[in-house]
Amino acid sequence: MDTNPAPDAIIDALSIDCLIFGFKDGRLDILLIKHGEGISKGRWALPGGWITYGESVDDAALRLLQSLTGISNIYLEQLKAFGDPNRYPTKRVVTVAYFALVNEENYSLIPGFTASDAQWFGINKVPALPYDHNAILDFGYHHLKHKVRHEPIGFNLLPEKFTLLQLQELYEAILETKLDKSNFRRKLAKMKLLKKCDEKQKHVSHRAAGLYKFDKRIYVTLRKKGIAFEL
Repeated sequence: MDTNPAPDAIIDALSIDCLIFGFKDGRLDILLIKHGEGISKGRWALPGGWITYGESVDDAALRLLQSLTGISNIYLEQLKAFGDPNRYPTKRVVTVAYFALVNEENYSLIPGFTASDAQWFGINKVPALPYDHNAILDFGYHHLKHKVRHEPIGFNLLPEKFTLLQLQELYEAILETKLDKSNFRRKLAKMKLLKKCDEKQKHVSHRAAGLYKFDKRIYVTLRKKGIAFEL
C-alpha cells in the first residue's frame, strides 16, 4: 500500500514568508496582505503560506507570491529559516523567508487565494503583524541595510532611467539618514556604475534633471565582488 503523500498535499510544519521591498516617491515600502481566512483572518501579514510535498521551497515561494498578490516573474532570494518553537500558536511550524527588491510601478497588486487585500506599507508604518512576522521583517530590513553598504543595489527598485536625486533618495530611505549630495555623487562617479543618458526629465514643474541608467556589466561585476559603497 502506497503511504506517500500526494504531491499537492500540504506539509503543515513548513511554510514560506516573503519580504517584498518596494520604492516609490522617495519612500521604502513593504508589501503586506490581509488574511481572508484562518486564525489570523482580518490581519495584515507578510505574503506566505504552506509548501506542498510536490514542489521545491523556491517554487512554493513564487507560487504563493503570485497567487496572493499577483506579482510574478521576479527573483526571490532565500533569506533565512525561522524556527522558534513558539512562533506559530497551534503547532510547530518552521518558515523559510525570501526577499526581493522591486519597483512598485512595474506591478499591479491583485489579491487572491487566501488574501482579501494586498497593499504597500511604508517601512515605518507597518501594523502589528501575526506570528513572528514583525521580527522577520526587522531581520530582513537590517539585512537590506547591511547589503546596501556592501554592494551596489537599486537596479530593481528604480525605473530604468532615473535622476541622481532619485538614487540618493533610495539610499536615504533604506539607511534612514540624510547623505551629503556632493560626497554621494563623488563616490558614484568613482565606481563608474552609471551611464548618463542624453535625456532629461519630462513633465516636471521644476528644472528638469539629467537621466542616468545603470551600466549592467559593471553593476553585475561590482555585485559579485561585493565592493563596499562606504556611505
